[in-house]
Amino acid sequence: MRFRIRVFVAAATLVALFAEDRAPLGTYTPVERRHWAFQPRATPAVPKLAKNPIDAFVLARLKQEGLLSSPKADRTTLIRRAYFDLIGLPPTPAEIDAFVADRAPNAWEKLVDRLLANSHYGERWGQHWLDVARYAESDGFEYDTHRNGAWRYRDYVIQAFNSDKPFDKFLMEQLAGDEIAPANEEMRIAAGFQRLGPLRKNAGNQDVASNRNEVLTEMTNAVGAALLGVTLGCARCHDHKFDPIRQADYYRIQSYFAATNEEDIVHAPAEEQAAFKAKKAANDEAVKKLKAAMKGLKGDDLEAMKKKIAETEKLAPEPLPALYSVMNDAAKAMPVHLLARGDIQNKGAQVGMRPLGVLLPDGAPERTTLPENPRTKLAEWIVDPTNPLTARVMVNRIWQGHFGRGIVGTPNDFGRMGMRPTHPELLDYLANQFVAGGYRMKPIHRLMLLSDTYQQSSSSAREAALAKEKDPENKLLWKYSRRRLEAEEIRDAMLVVSGTLNPKTGGPGVIVPVEKDLLQLIYNPGQWAVNPEVKEHDRRSVYLLAKRNMRLPFMEVFDSPDLQISCPRRESSTHPPQALELLNGDLSNRLAEALAARLQREAGPSKAKQITLAYRLTTGRPPMPAEAQLAAKFLASQPLREFALAVLNLNRFLYVN
Repeated sequence: MRFRIRVFVAAATLVALFAEDRAPLGTYTPVERRHWAFQPRATPAVPKLAKNPIDAFVLARLKQEGLLSSPKADRTTLIRRAYFDLIGLPPTPAEIDAFVADRAPNAWEKLVDRLLANSHYGERWGQHWLDVARYAESDGFEYDTHRNGAWRYRDYVIQAFNSDKPFDKFLMEQLAGDEIAPANEEMRIAAGFQRLGPLRKNAGNQDVASNRNEVLTEMTNAVGAALLGVTLGCARCHDHKFDPIRQADYYRIQSYFAATNEEDIVHAPAEEQAAFKAKKAANDEAVKKLKAAMKGLKGDDLEAMKKKIAETEKLAPEPLPALYSVMNDAAKAMPVHLLARGDIQNKGAQVGMRPLGVLLPDGAPERTTLPENPRTKLAEWIVDPTNPLTARVMVNRIWQGHFGRGIVGTPNDFGRMGMRPTHPELLDYLANQFVAGGYRMKPIHRLMLLSDTYQQSSSSAREAALAKEKDPENKLLWKYSRRRLEAEEIRDAMLVVSGTLNPKTGGPGVIVPVEKDLLQLIYNPGQWAVNPEVKEHDRRSVYLLAKRNMRLPFMEVFDSPDLQISCPRRESSTHPPQALELLNGDLSNRLAEALAARLQREAGPSKAKQITLAYRLTTGRPPMPAEAQLAAKFLASQPLREFALAVLNLNRFLYVN
């Protein structure tokens, strides 16, 4: 109890301290404007310590702390690291051999360029953006209704990354694609970004104003977290406690969405649409009657009726092809007011549209009349090269994808309660390069991977004791930070090494089999209609149905996000259920069986060759003598599938060094 009181007092003191910096309404104090994230980007001089500017900035910081960088990792480690970081899949033994044998001075550069041009790059880095964009194919909450056509946004993102679409254009399309080119399908799909968050659908009486406010709130919060890297949502109920974001700022951003309404653009002729409506109405009526008849039933009769309802629901017609998008409807634009405690019933003054005040001169006016394309105006401000947040936020996300931790360790929070940048000059240098290079991401990837900093060993003993004492979290990058593969990477790697990966791309989310007990946890089990074609179940994880109320056990146990809000960074926990899933789970055992068959097929009957191939497929290298000896002893008494299952549990398989 004493500890809790102290924490409360400390927090209260902190709030009071920051409150002293507050200026009168509509103005901002020099202290508020001085926070590093709201300052214009600097143009730092690159230290003359290395050829690659990243190395120069990192070495300067290490030198300042009296630390040394680690030596270069071996080639087998480097190629595996690059493959997982850029395309999320392991290299084949042949690809490893070719790289190790390539003695050309630009061998590493050629490898990086080849991976950046690989179509799997968009699948890997598209998943990073889908995490941030809170992508899912269902509504969440009680009903968790599936979203017809939402998968098209996922495919749009993957294609955008593969084509290296400029990031400013990428954001413009997602915020205002329907305004910019309403007849363009791709632009309409991109605008579906605004509808990706969870949506409450209540039965019975509806409070239309409250429901609408929840939708606008979700759209506004996403802009703050995903695009600007600030906790804008904290100002919904009151002025932000720590950052210079007023409650008025929150609702001024929300005003840009006041006329935004959902629109499902059906891709079917009028006759087909009419037939669909008639079939759906008949099915809905049949289900309604069965549910009414279920009242009062018990025991076997109740179970039989539930089964009949589920079977009837399955007879509902498949949804017609549609684009999941938005549109402006000025007639439905809801006036935006300041809301005391965020309560739609406690309206204050009406506000107009304006970007964040701390980035504007004091007294900057707000737009009180609805322009023709309001979200285009917001998007133009967000991607403006002078906006100090947008470019910093995105290059920080790219850095995190390669080094495990952002230069700013809180990717969705660049505010005063977020972490300060470990290398502020480097962050601004990269952001400047990003903008000057036309907001293209692949050159930034390339710059990072070609640095000596990225190519360091993760297990160097040199200066390790001193470095661990001074920088135990490796924030200063004196070595490469070893990382556990993410859920999708583990599943996809298992599919690859077992030889079962289905390379098909795009299309509706794949529904895979799950245990019956799990189906009882969702509102309508009939929604979980497993894809009948078994081969579809072995597609890459990015193509699995992203359902909010049904996270697959294998993905959940390895820290896949819950899809309710923007996920800035995947956690990497370690706990017993992970081992249980890998040893006893249906997926791991099925793929172990397939891996065993592959070993027999490609290595023949020789146990030694089977062991070598198994290690090369899963770890990227041959077994050490002790490992080979232990494996041979194991195979002398155990079937090959058990050995295959064991190598899928190796740390060397599950981690990138």
